[in-house]
Amino acid sequence: MTERVLLDACVLYPTLLRQILIGLAEKGLYTPLWSQRILDEWRHAARRSGPVEATLTEGEISRLSAAFPDSSTALSEAASEGLSLPDPNDVHVLAAALAGRADSLLTLNLKDFPTRTLSRHGVFRREPDGFLMELLAQHPGTVRPLVAQAAETATQRIGGEATARSVLKRARLPKLGKALFAAR
Repeated sequence: MTERVLLDACVLYPTLLRQILIGLAEKGLYTPLWSQRILDEWRHAARRSGPVEATLTEGEISRLSAAFPDSSTALSEAASEGLSLPDPNDVHVLAAALAGRADSLLTLNLKDFPTRTLSRHGVFRREPDGFLMELLAQHPGTVRPLVAQAAETATQRIGGEATARSVLKRARLPKLGKALFAAR
């Protein structure tokens, strides 16, 4: 059985990180989870980048919903009762992890998801770089080409002096970039 991982909005937006994470989920390396509110936070962030990004995001959310119909966790009004985090606006993320029976919560927002608090609920907090390094160690033949393709596509889109390693570093994946592109 694959690990069930709740994806916080901050790992769904930006594009490169989402493409890598969803690509690996499509390969069956883990089961992604999210809630409607997490998708709404992604939508909100995309709207701030302009109408083109907002439209692309709507299409991507529709695609993900179709590809992973069981990934959306339903939350009742009472789901957040009794839960506490440093930022009360993030309690819904923990509630979604619990409702989806997530093994871990993937986020870049480490300070608002204390390990001790999450562990009391049986949820392990992970950051994307470490999570992807683990998947690389376990499934190099799957992870390496997928990340390389996504990074190369991002490099071409950015142009200039961008390298695959630099775009991964910018996406807050420095260990992964170094592991895959150190010799380049």
